[in-house]
Amino acid sequence: MNFIEELRWRGMLNDMTPGTEEQLQKEMTAGYIGFDPTAASLHIGNLATIMLLVHLQRAGHKPFALVGGATGMIGDPSGRSTERDYLSEETLRRNQEGIRSQLTRFLHFDSGANAAEMVNNYDWFKEMTFLDFLREAGQHLTVNYMVAKDSVKKRLETGLSFMEFSYQLLQGYDFFWLYKNKGVRLQMGGSDQWGNITTGTELIRRKEGREEYHAYALTTPLITKADGTKFGKSAGGNVWLDPAMTSPYQFYQFWLNAADEDCGRFMRVFTLLTREEIEELERQHQEAPHLRILQKAIAKDVTIRVHSQAGYDLAVKASDVLFGKATLDTLRSIQIDEFDTIFDGVPQTEISAEELANSKDITDLLSIASRGEVYASKGEARRAITQNAVSINKTKVADPAAPLSLEWLQDRYILVSKGKKNHLLKKV
Repeated sequence: MNFIEELRWRGMLNDMTPGTEEQLQKEMTAGYIGFDPTAASLHIGNLATIMLLVHLQRAGHKPFALVGGATGMIGDPSGRSTERDYLSEETLRRNQEGIRSQLTRFLHFDSGANAAEMVNNYDWFKEMTFLDFLREAGQHLTVNYMVAKDSVKKRLETGLSFMEFSYQLLQGYDFFWLYKNKGVRLQMGGSDQWGNITTGTELIRRKEGREEYHAYALTTPLITKADGTKFGKSAGGNVWLDPAMTSPYQFYQFWLNAADEDCGRFMRVFTLLTREEIEELERQHQEAPHLRILQKAIAKDVTIRVHSQAGYDLAVKASDVLFGKATLDTLRSIQIDEFDTIFDGVPQTEISAEELANSKDITDLLSIASRGEVYASKGEARRAITQNAVSINKTKVADPAAPLSLEWLQDRYILVSKGKKNHLLKKV
C-alpha cells in the first residue's frame, strides 16, 4: 500500500515537506504523532490523526505514539485564544494511562519490525534542567522564527505567556530526540500543528549542522461539518472514546445522526473500507437515502473498532428500543446491568413503591412519574393516551383509565414512549 496515495484518495493529506513521499517509498520509515493528556480520554477529533498512524502501519511503516507527559503540563496554544487550565501531575498521569489503553485498540504493538511503540516525553525531559534545555534547543532557533508561527501570531494581541511560547520548542525537541534515539524520520498531525511540526524539522536541521538530513512533516485536514458546526461535539459536549464518558449508544448515535453531505468524507477518514466498498455504499445510499445506509455503515465500523462488537450490539439494541421496532420481548432481553448504559441520556425519574400503589390508573402514573417534564398535567397525559401516542414497555396504551399492572415492571424500570422520540424511564 502506498501511504501517500492512500491519504490522497481518502482526502486525508493536507500538506507535507519536500521529499516526504520519496522517503516513504524508499524504505520502512518511523513516524510519530503526539497526544497531550489534557483529558482522561481521547475524543473523536483525535480519531482522524490516530487513523494516520493506522494507515502508516498498514503501509508497512513503523508508528510511534507519543503521550505528552511533559508538554501536557504546559498545553499547546495552537487554535486557542486563552491559556489552558493547568493540570496536576497526578491527573496527568491518570490521563496518560487512559490514552495509552485507548491507542492499543488501533495499533499493533506485536507485528515484528513495524510494531507500534508508545513513548512519553516526560522520560527525556524529567532530568533536563532549564539551562540544559536552553543550550540543547533554545540557541538554535531565533525569536523571529518562533514569532512567525501562526499559533503565536494569533495570540500576541490577547497575550501569550513565555511558558506557552516555549511549547513549540518542546515539541521540536521531541522530534529531535526521537530522530536521534529512535530513528524517527516523520512527524504527523492535524493541519493546525504544521508550525509546531516544522519547528521540529528545522531544529533537527540546525542541530545536525548540515543540509543533508532526513526529517519530514505531514499534516491532515481538520475535520469540519458541512453545516459549519464543530465536528466531534454533541449536545452533551465532546464525544469521547472512553465508554464511561460517552456510552457506546451515544457514540453510535453520533455517527448515525451524521448529515448526508458529511458521510462521504467521514467514511474515507474514519473507516478502513476500500474505495470500491465506499463508492458502492454511496451508490446504494443515493438510491435510497431514507434507509441511511452510509450512516449505519460508518456507525457500525467505528463503534466496533472503538468499543468492540459487544458495545456495538448493545448500541443497536438500545437504538431499536428507543427509535426502532423493538418489542416487549426485546425489552425483556436487556440485562439489569445494561439498563443504565442503554438509557443514558433518556429523561428519567424515580417513583416510590408507595406512589405506584397510590396511582389508580395509567393517567395517574404518567402524571406522577413525569413530574411535569413530559406531561404537564393529567389532562395532557389523558389526551396523549386517547390519541394513541403512548406506549408502556413498547406496548400501546389506549385507555386512560386502564388499571396499573405489575407486569409492566421490567427489572424495576418502566419505559414510557410518547410518540416516536420522547422517552421517559421510570425507576421504581
